[in-house]
Amino acid sequence: MAAEFSRSRRVGELIQRELATLLSREVKDPRLALISITAVDVSRDLSLAKVFYTIMDIDQDAENNKLAIVKEGLKKATGFLRYELGHRIQLRIVPNLEFRYDESVIHGAQLSQLIDSVIEEDNKRHNSDHDID
Repeated sequence: MAAEFSRSRRVGELIQRELATLLSREVKDPRLALISITAVDVSRDLSLAKVFYTIMDIDQDAENNKLAIVKEGLKKATGFLRYELGHRIQLRIVPNLEFRYDESVIHGAQLSQLIDSVIEEDNKRHNSDHDID
């Protein structure tokens, strides 16, 4: 059993590297210019690959609009990407690609912003306490 999970993990890492290369060098769609593949989770039978991506340089106001544009671009490019993966990876069957937006990067940035604001507030309180003495 452990070897199966190890194999699916290795295949996922290989697919992640190849997709990143394909998206940066081969895909000419401008909608996909600023995406980054963050992870690939391959099923145990290697029939499905969940590809997690994030959009670089995205602001909160335009997030939903840009996300819809990127999703459409990925939908159109899926066949080409799978075809190219078939030529680059030595697998009997190339997994179906299912693209999912990875919100963990945004959540991480929000948490980092919260932590920074709390530290700044704490420093202000700490400095004002010393000013009173």
